[in-house]
Amino acid sequence: MSENSEKSANSSWNYHPDLPLANPSIFQWPTNPTFLFKWIFNNWLTLSERILLVALSILLWKFCYPDFNKVQVLSFDWVIQTYVVNFLLILTFAGLLHWYFYMRKGQGDELKFDRRGMGEKNKLWSFSNQVHDNMFWSLGSGVVQLTAFMVITMWLMANGYAPTITATSNPIWFVLSLILLPIFSAFHFYWIHRLLHVPLLYKRVHSLHHRNVSVGPWSGLAMHPIEHFLYFSSLCIHWIVPSDPILVIFHVLWLGPNAAMSHTGYEDLLIKDKRRLALGTFYHQLHHRYYECNYGNQEMPWDRWFGTFHDGSEHSTTETRKRKVRMHV
Repeated sequence: MSENSEKSANSSWNYHPDLPLANPSIFQWPTNPTFLFKWIFNNWLTLSERILLVALSILLWKFCYPDFNKVQVLSFDWVIQTYVVNFLLILTFAGLLHWYFYMRKGQGDELKFDRRGMGEKNKLWSFSNQVHDNMFWSLGSGVVQLTAFMVITMWLMANGYAPTITATSNPIWFVLSLILLPIFSAFHFYWIHRLLHVPLLYKRVHSLHHRNVSVGPWSGLAMHPIEHFLYFSSLCIHWIVPSDPILVIFHVLWLGPNAAMSHTGYEDLLIKDKRRLALGTFYHQLHHRYYECNYGNQEMPWDRWFGTFHDGSEHSTTETRKRKVRMHV
């Protein structure tokens, strides 16, 4: 058991990082060049999840998704091809993570945030089973809508209705786009998420996702169809900002398979007792437990700026509960 696990043995968490949570956002003032360099190095110059997703994006574009010239005309074959690739991606990412962490228990409870496992024999869930419920919404509405947004985006780009670049014709913008897309996605996610917590939308739409208090890989895309539509609308940025098919695929991976990684329920993947791959964050785990806090992620400072940040302390829990009462009266 890790040091932090021992510290939290008598708390309501199985594990948590050092509290209160630090501020890892690059949007700090005054700017800290050393911190900024470390952020770039850790995210883009090591074998991080971002680099893995970039490499996968290139491979998928070269070998799996339809040829760009083919998508100029909407046709059943390439649309279905795109759907099948996306379906297999979500099935593979979420399925393998679930198998390793929750079926094989390859890491036990080491670095697992919540003490609880996946819910079973409970009518709260469709099919009375949390995993089956999550799979239904992820592979059903999730994959269909992710594919729809991707198909429209690729068709617009192939026909010149959306501005395009290539990595060779504009390498600087291509690299900058890779760095900026996760930041933009965080910006988009925060405000869409705030909208979904308006009481009417929360009750009728977002509460489906929040049935997952103890999350697992299949929880990431377990959403109501309306929430899927709002969440995947992040891809519309490619309709107006010059982009490349590989950037679109990277964005698709960031919104789709990456959601399974970030909802694994574990902070990191351990290999030989060493942290090899970042997965979930305690930051978002706090949101699933306390609801009206941490709507965004750690890369954007919106929660800190707009008073919705929960740093893991008891004081933050008290303030979050007060805010929840005010919002839902």
